[in-house]
Amino acid sequence: MTDNFPYAEDGPDVWTWLQSWYVAQCNGDWEHSYGITIDTLDNPGWQVAIDVAETALDPTTYTRREVHRSDDDWCVTYTEGAKFHAACGPTNLAEALHHFRVWAVNR
Repeated sequence: MTDNFPYAEDGPDVWTWLQSWYVAQCNGDWEHSYGITIDTLDNPGWQVAIDVAETALDPTTYTRREVHRSDDDWCVTYTEGAKFHAACGPTNLAEALHHFRVWAVNR
């Protein structure tokens, strides 16, 4: 993680938090059109797309972040349209999701 986004040791882990955020968006309609996608990259790494349309995050501004520590240790997060996107190294998935959590909580 970066110093700008410290890990909250007293909070839920990022996976538990993300599940709760997703459930909070589900209203009978949202989940039929929107959602969360996590996939792999071939370099290797991960890519994430989280729909924020029709949520409290739409149209909140997110500042693009790029961290490049090495070929396998990197994380890029940004929004495009009404989606949060992340691409990251093979061991940086939790870091990418942490950036989403910090944005969602501190918007």
